[in-house]
Amino acid sequence: MFRTEYRKIVAVLCKRFGFERMEVAEDIASDTFLTAMQTWGIEGIPENPTAWLYRVSSNKAKNYLQRSTTFGQKVIPELAKDIVTGTAELDIDLSPQNINDSQLQMMFAICHPSIAPEAQVGLSLRILCGFGVEEIADAFLTSKDTINKRLFRARERLREEKISIGLPAASELDERLAPVLTTLYLLFNEGYYSISQEKTVRKELCLEAMRLCTMLVENPGTNKPQVNALLALMCFHASRFDARTGKNGEIILYQEQDTGLWNTDLISKGGYFLHCATTGDKISRYHLEAGIAYWNTQRPDTQEKWENILQLYNRLLQIEYSPVAALNRTYAFSKANGKQQAIAEAEKLELIDNHFYFALLGELYTGIDNRKAQQHFQKALSMAQTTADVSAIQKKILEIRGQTGE
Repeated sequence: MFRTEYRKIVAVLCKRFGFERMEVAEDIASDTFLTAMQTWGIEGIPENPTAWLYRVSSNKAKNYLQRSTTFGQKVIPELAKDIVTGTAELDIDLSPQNINDSQLQMMFAICHPSIAPEAQVGLSLRILCGFGVEEIADAFLTSKDTINKRLFRARERLREEKISIGLPAASELDERLAPVLTTLYLLFNEGYYSISQEKTVRKELCLEAMRLCTMLVENPGTNKPQVNALLALMCFHASRFDARTGKNGEIILYQEQDTGLWNTDLISKGGYFLHCATTGDKISRYHLEAGIAYWNTQRPDTQEKWENILQLYNRLLQIEYSPVAALNRTYAFSKANGKQQAIAEAEKLELIDNHFYFALLGELYTGIDNRKAQQHFQKALSMAQTTADVSAIQKKILEIRGQTGE
């Protein structure tokens, strides 16, 4: 309940108080759950616990406003005007519509271009997803102190820039939507490709990114093709989530995954949202990545499949180059045109600071020159940073040694 309701209460109270009193909104929400723990521990859980939380948080917020107004009227008159202009405004609207609107508006405010990307993701996890500081620290493999400082700086920035809480004007929507989608993309990737060993946190990051993206799709003003494409991408990737890791947390490579563990419902939903993304005349990176993810959910390993994936990677690299996309494109090239040609393509990249580069070369040389393959895998092993990557590379080295009789 804390995960689902804390974020709703904070979003509504932040919208009511403004970013100047964001900490007050968080304190009231936290205090509401503290009161619930104490009261429910004695009296038992109420018949409608959600309504109880909303009522208590609303009363606490009203008490804060009344105390602040009284203090302002007696001590600093300007403060009273700043906080409340009339008794009617003491009402705290925790209706489903206002909760949804508040979360959507907060999403755009937190993802303002003036806020650093890592701070956008951290603040989104805290305010929009209800993650604790320790959970955020676990997700980013850093300390609670670092996360607290990052969140503090982000809140200060929101205040300094006097960022309003609300949806941007229609003329600004596409421009402002871009950093929101980037934040959700990073949030999902942090869960899907995270180097954190905490499986629960990893999966919840993905689910939270999908929830927030779904809110954008369900709102008529933000239901844009690129939003549907991003949600399709998330659905396709999430459909293979359970097949990507073994019982001990080891990575299971794509070609070795148990397709019976793929979630067919999410694959179908991904197809639906990808279809919804076909309106308009612009193709975003999310369209292309969703197309690649779609083909990766198709079980037959056909020539057509890999040729389509290769062409999509070609277009993606034209729109937005990245080393990871270049490496993935080379793997698709090897599946479409054979390892021998792909080796030449891979060696042109010269990504010598990336252990995935050497792992790819090891994969391509396997069966062609196993000695070179082993050398590349050893190089990748020396650079790997996570237990899962080390385990996957060691497995490949052992397989080559088994083939050569070493």
